Amino acid sequence: METSYNPAAAGKVQKVNFVGAYAMTMVGFEHAPKTMFASADMPFYALGTYHGVGAVFMNDQIGVFSHKRLGIQYAVKRPLLGGVISLGAQVGALSENMNGSELDLDNPDDPAFSTGEQTGTALDLGVGLYYVHRNWYAGVSMQHANAPLVELGDKNELQIDRTYYLTGGYNIRLRNPFFTIHPSMLARTDGTAWRVDVGTRVRYEYEKRMFYAGASYSPTNSVTVLLGGNFHGVSLGYSYEVYTNGISFGNGSHELCVGYQMDLDFGKKGRNKHQSVRLL
Repeated sequence: METSYNPAAAGKVQKVNFVGAYAMTMVGFEHAPKTMFASADMPFYALGTYHGVGAVFMNDQIGVFSHKRLGIQYAVKRPLLGGVISLGAQVGALSENMNGSELDLDNPDDPAFSTGEQTGTALDLGVGLYYVHRNWYAGVSMQHANAPLVELGDKNELQIDRTYYLTGGYNIRLRNPFFTIHPSMLARTDGTAWRVDVGTRVRYEYEKRMFYAGASYSPTNSVTVLLGGNFHGVSLGYSYEVYTNGISFGNGSHELCVGYQMDLDFGKKGRNKHQSVRLL
């Protein structure tokens, strides 16, 4: 959960972040995966401590399966060893759908498979720990912490494995104050498969406008190029992933991300100044 705090305005002005992303993977293939993601989060100050709350929604379509996740988030921040440590949790629901009518079976009468739509839901939990110290950060988290088992009708069930994440990065400041370099790493595994992405971004920032460009590399998987920017509270980013494992260049993965940040002013009772999201 990403939150922005201003200690001088604690309890008065808070920044609310809205993020939406859409990804198309393995473009050109029939039933190629598609993912839509949306989230919102807001910090607040209470009882002498910084907190954050948020909500997240994801819709993932892979072949005959449709995976939806809706969750609410909470995080608490505390100072530690000259930095800030954050502990967060997510509680949500999974909804899994399988459209059996699109299955291509050698035996259409196989009783192990349903020829209609099957839907199931389950509780989904996640936890994470994140630490920031001056110019570097590190985090670890676990998604699907309760390893939910989703029953699809009376014939099928889907086991969702726990997924573990490890991330870290460093912000390198250059002599030119307008430019910074941001190398980072993200590793994830479900205990069977794994993936590591190592990359860097060059960031230019001037008068509340920010632009960036970068690249990342995942061994045995892909190379990704990305660019984007932030101005007037609106952020826009695009990335293209080129696979290195034999899939052609035109069948890569596109991702578009749009974000918006607005200030909520609670300085005076009954006043709530903010920018209208209808501008998007």
